[in-house]
Amino acid sequence: MTNGLEAARPKPQRSKKLMRLRADRVLYLMLAPTLVYFIIFRVWPIINMRLAFFDFKAKKPWVYAGLKYFNTIFTSPQFSKILANTLIISFMKYVLLFPVFVIFAILLNEMRSVRLRKYVQVVSYLPHFLSWVVIAGIWIGMLNTSGVVNQLTGFFGAAPVNYMTSKSAIRWILMLCEGWRSLGWDSIVYFTAIIAIDRSLYEAADVDGASRLQIIRYVVLPALVVPMTTMFILNLGYFLNAGFDQVLNMTNDSVNSVIDILDTYIYRIGLEKGQYSLATAMGMLKGVVGTLLVLLTHVTSKRLTGTGVW
Repeated sequence: MTNGLEAARPKPQRSKKLMRLRADRVLYLMLAPTLVYFIIFRVWPIINMRLAFFDFKAKKPWVYAGLKYFNTIFTSPQFSKILANTLIISFMKYVLLFPVFVIFAILLNEMRSVRLRKYVQVVSYLPHFLSWVVIAGIWIGMLNTSGVVNQLTGFFGAAPVNYMTSKSAIRWILMLCEGWRSLGWDSIVYFTAIIAIDRSLYEAADVDGASRLQIIRYVVLPALVVPMTTMFILNLGYFLNAGFDQVLNMTNDSVNSVIDILDTYIYRIGLEKGQYSLATAMGMLKGVVGTLLVLLTHVTSKRLTGTGVW
């Protein structure tokens, strides 16, 4: 008799779960496209990463090749140069630009005019919604020999320069272009953290006679430690990406040697040359390194500051 009652107990719990699923069915339907996207473009490619260890055959079974393609990558004379380009560009984007987004959020918070603040926010958000094709067209038009930049420098007697074909300038252009596109959008997290600060902390600082810089140092910045740490760790997962869409749209033969990155190399050997196994091995290498960087930074941050991703 007791055993029969115990077997019957889980049924009400299961029925409650089913009722909850039925009540939230609209929310699950809204979530369905996102799940389908991640399954097709994130989960399924991970399953087929095994192609890195096989010779691709379109109409025949794949033949096991071991570490053949990884050896090809590490022995390739191009790999060290492409890896160096990737690391340099990623460092400029994810490390040098990182404080700019925080500073911009702080400056937004310091604006006394709410109307002006909203205007600045909207204007800074807009570039994020433009495609890299449009953005590249805008910047190429501004920086060529007859563009607005050379027109302005021409007033001071400077000779026209095609910055898009300058090897010394192109990496900085990529960084500035990324900053222009992401300034407003990437600062949202920090601005949200700032406006969530308890107002009593500001009032206490005013009573103690703190200046605006002191308030930023002792009230605002401590509130930004957690989101800054989290975003920095997550950005490291993309450290070997360096911006495929941007580089592909802004590269040319004159500067390709200094901005050719892993993603553009994978694109060429994978889609253009049909070396799918080699491209998969490169992509797998990128994913593994990115995951290790996130885990290593998380553990280091957890030990030093007590704050990590989770």
